[in-house]
Amino acid sequence: MTDAIASIAGNSTLLALWGALALQWLLPIPSQLHPLQIWRQLALSIASKVNKPNDAPQQKRLSGLLSWSLLWLTVLIVLICLYQLVWIDTAFHLLLLWIALDWRNLHKFSKQFVRAYSREDKVQCRTLLAGKVNRHTESLSLLGLGKAGAETMLVGYGRLVAGVLFWYALAGGIGAILYRLAVELSRCWSPSRQQFRHFGQPATTVLAILDIVPLRLFALILTIGHNAQVALKGLKQQGESWLLPGPGWLLAAAGHKLSLSLGGPAIYDQTKMERPKLGGRIAPAALHLSQLNRLANQRLWAWVTVQSLLLLMLQGAV
Repeated sequence: MTDAIASIAGNSTLLALWGALALQWLLPIPSQLHPLQIWRQLALSIASKVNKPNDAPQQKRLSGLLSWSLLWLTVLIVLICLYQLVWIDTAFHLLLLWIALDWRNLHKFSKQFVRAYSREDKVQCRTLLAGKVNRHTESLSLLGLGKAGAETMLVGYGRLVAGVLFWYALAGGIGAILYRLAVELSRCWSPSRQQFRHFGQPATTVLAILDIVPLRLFALILTIGHNAQVALKGLKQQGESWLLPGPGWLLAAAGHKLSLSLGGPAIYDQTKMERPKLGGRIAPAALHLSQLNRLANQRLWAWVTVQSLLLLMLQGAV
């Protein structure tokens, strides 16, 4: 027992992980006060300067790539320089991981959405979703709100928790925060909005590459347990049909596991976009959304446990 405690205490990566998780749940950063709000405003400000409406599509894509590189690489260089000055490595990585994670706020959103959906309070559901998605939510029916809520939970838990933890394991706090910044750039410059149709493509492509491994791992973890064979079969049939490979696996796996109907048409900037239909045939109800939220959180804690054990094993091997 003493050796085990000493092994944990001597593993700075593991201490930073659990310290960030503790802060995330005990002292969450409110969305309106989050440091990433500055990043979003900066991204939109730069886009307004270089994303010219009259430019050719190829020029817009080039401008988007250069803008993405300028923002992301500047942060990378600054973080590397700061890392040379810190005295306590654990505190540095803990702070960055705490900022990068958004588990507590997403869990709070999920609970609020499920309660509003159970009351069929469409106004509240639309208000909650408006701050999380780029979609036009004002005209969503109750069924559309249920699907949008389920998709937001899944992709949110996949990216803002599983994805952040994955890149933390590979590259520490710097990797975690850089991944989160890539997520925010992709959302700010989403090609689903007409003004960023070409300009935002590089940001979305980079995020799709960063997403492939962590989101697919999380999708496989979701399939474990009840209905595993059905979920895996659905994943094999529909996982590659979605617009992006990572989220597609998540939606297909969870949709088939819980027999939920996900995907379908969505409205962006008053324009209807046809999207593949994934999952089962049951329209999401409040009970299903609650089950989905519970399933995602249970699997995320399993992810944290496995990652912690792997970190301990790697330290022992070294």
